[in-house]
Amino acid sequence: MSNVPEIVKDVLTPILDEHHFELFDVEYVKESQKWYLRVYIDKPKGITIEDCAIISDQLGEKLDAMDPDPIPQAYYLEVSSPGAERPLRNQQEIESAIGSYIHVSLYYPIKKNKVYEGTLKQVNDNQDLVIEYNDMSVFRELEIPAKAVAKIRLAIKF
Repeated sequence: MSNVPEIVKDVLTPILDEHHFELFDVEYVKESQKWYLRVYIDKPKGITIEDCAIISDQLGEKLDAMDPDPIPQAYYLEVSSPGAERPLRNQQEIESAIGSYIHVSLYYPIKKNKVYEGTLKQVNDNQDLVIEYNDMSVFRELEIPAKAVAKIRLAIKF
């Protein structure tokens, strides 16, 4: 079963290329007694429900037509956007988020906090983050060492 995401990526790539979409991730997981094939897609201006339906239909047809069946057990196919608060999984995604509002969880406290939300202003040569955050109605800049970052994701500013 471990090769299912790779098989799906191979089948999916030409479909996504045709529609000018990007692949964010593919998961094949068992939850309770059911298998789920989850495909996360994106494009610069965001994914619509119609986009998900198109990819779901085309991918489903391609997978159903394959012989032998690459996924012999029953499964649910879910196609969606990675979401407005998607994780930033690598350095390229972090650097492309400069100017975006982010949520950063830390391994250890900096200035007595283990969580910060703010605008990512810069990623320096050491991959440290510089964010601008609101500290009791005063905007401050904070440099967060890369080694302190446990998780980083996009966030919605309220």
